[in-house]
Amino acid sequence: MYDELKYWYLRDHKLFWTLSMSQIKQLCIITGFKKAKKGDVIYFSSSDLPRVFLLKKGNIKIVSIDEDGSETIKDIIQKGDLFGELELDSDRNSNEYAKALTDEIIICSFLLSDFENLLLQNPSLALSYTKFVGLKMKRIKNNYANLISKDAKTRLLTFLKDWAERDGKQEGTRMVIENYLTQTDIAQIICTSRQTATSLLNELEENGLMHYGRKEIIIEDIAKL
Repeated sequence: MYDELKYWYLRDHKLFWTLSMSQIKQLCIITGFKKAKKGDVIYFSSSDLPRVFLLKKGNIKIVSIDEDGSETIKDIIQKGDLFGELELDSDRNSNEYAKALTDEIIICSFLLSDFENLLLQNPSLALSYTKFVGLKMKRIKNNYANLISKDAKTRLLTFLKDWAERDGKQEGTRMVIENYLTQTDIAQIICTSRQTATSLLNELEENGLMHYGRKEIIIEDIAKL
């Protein structure tokens, strides 16, 4: 049953559309399959067996830890995203981990060595992968640029707009986002203290621009943020 599930999970991902049915079935042989629930740690970058992961369901946060032990959320992984050793260089000096933000997490994964061999055997897949990772790295770079060039409030507004664009559902002029992030998570994403993040969220709520709830966030008019 797992092999059948893995087949359809891989077949459905645009990265693997260039592969034939037999190639997908061969890929299933080297693919790991895992389910997780909210709060589970998916991987550490210091693992002896580096992997590339594909998220099929749920949301995951990638947390980076600096030399002082402070944690920053580097990225939010959504359905269809790849994460792990994406640059294929297995940087053993990095210190990060992935943690499930929602229940019913479903992940496929490949050993880094197996995935590298797969790319070598399929030039069209390698090209698609290069484009995919390039866009992802560009987004992370832009996020970093925002962190060092903007104040905390602007960083929060930029994050909320990006989150709404990626995850929100339009309801008239409102944008409704299923909330799977705590205020501590949001603070780590925009690199500020929890107290500052809470104060800024309260300010937006007091000004009638949004409502922050444990289960959903409602932005009254995205154009006014």
